[in-house]
Amino acid sequence: MIGQMVMRNLVHRPLRTAVSVLAVAVEVTLVIVIVGLTSGMLQETAKRIEGVGADIMVQPPSASVLLAFSGAPMPITIGNRLEQIRDVQAVAPVLLQFNANGVEMVYGIEPESFRVVSNGFVFLAGEDMSGPNDMLVDDWAARSKNLKPGDTYRLLDHDFRVSGIVEHGKGSRIFVNLATLQELSGAREKASLFFLKCTDSRSTEAVMEEIRAILPRYEIRPLKDFLSLMTSTTIPGLNAFVTCMIALAVAIGFLVIFLSTYSMVIERTRDIGVLKSIGASQAYITRALLSETALICSGGIVLGIAASYATRALFVSALPTLSILITADWIVRAALIALAGGLLGASYPAWMANRKDVIEALAYD
Repeated sequence: MIGQMVMRNLVHRPLRTAVSVLAVAVEVTLVIVIVGLTSGMLQETAKRIEGVGADIMVQPPSASVLLAFSGAPMPITIGNRLEQIRDVQAVAPVLLQFNANGVEMVYGIEPESFRVVSNGFVFLAGEDMSGPNDMLVDDWAARSKNLKPGDTYRLLDHDFRVSGIVEHGKGSRIFVNLATLQELSGAREKASLFFLKCTDSRSTEAVMEEIRAILPRYEIRPLKDFLSLMTSTTIPGLNAFVTCMIALAVAIGFLVIFLSTYSMVIERTRDIGVLKSIGASQAYITRALLSETALICSGGIVLGIAASYATRALFVSALPTLSILITADWIVRAALIALAGGLLGASYPAWMANRKDVIEALAYD
């Protein structure tokens, strides 16, 4: 009985039902895509940094785990001190420069030392850097920018020659000569971080302790644990941003469901009076209204999940270097958030419907 009545009510106002379903779908899509974008980018970045193959990363005091926030305050001569530590096989200085035009991080490297620390690049086309104006790009960046060996690419107001295309997963997507990037960024004889390769991975902790004694207050991080560090809770302000965006999405769904249910109750005042006059209880009326809301939310959740995958596919096709991680965990969370918000939005109109006087409701025009 309730099921038939709910379906007829939804079909009776198809436009209002469609708008409500769409609002819930937007809410679910926003939650899944925003969380997926932040977690996907963080995890993908962390995996690329771990993929460098080094054992230890040394950063200046108070440096952020998010390398985009790092500058170049360390003298490159620190590398000489690090090389003298027992069990250190190689040290590779890296200068970081954020390219705002391409929204990407550029690595300035010494090809020889970086090759030792990272076990070298896997070349898919072209060759290694041989001149000060040569650059390497990984396969994802090459596909995104339509680059091939021999092309000229303008970066940081400077023309570089693409010497080779390498397999992705070695920290950055773009690599240039360290000395060249130091000149372009005004950071002569400076480095943003040092990658260290130990002679034996089992000696990593001992090497880290010795570095801490030589460079107190510096950030010394083992790369094997880097993925666990790259979460929204460890990045300043990111967790607050994600929370605010989820709250905004919930507010959209809540308000639309509230207004839809409220107008539905006003519109059906006479119908509610008829139900009460033939003996319908308050629980029956509440259950009918909340069942209608739950059905709308269910339709919106299914549509929102489908829209999330479609949005990810659209973004990735337009920006191949973008990473959006959609997980079953956040699909369930988004569904529960949407359902709870919708039922909460329908609670007051349902309470208002139960308080209507039968005589007044039947006389309502």
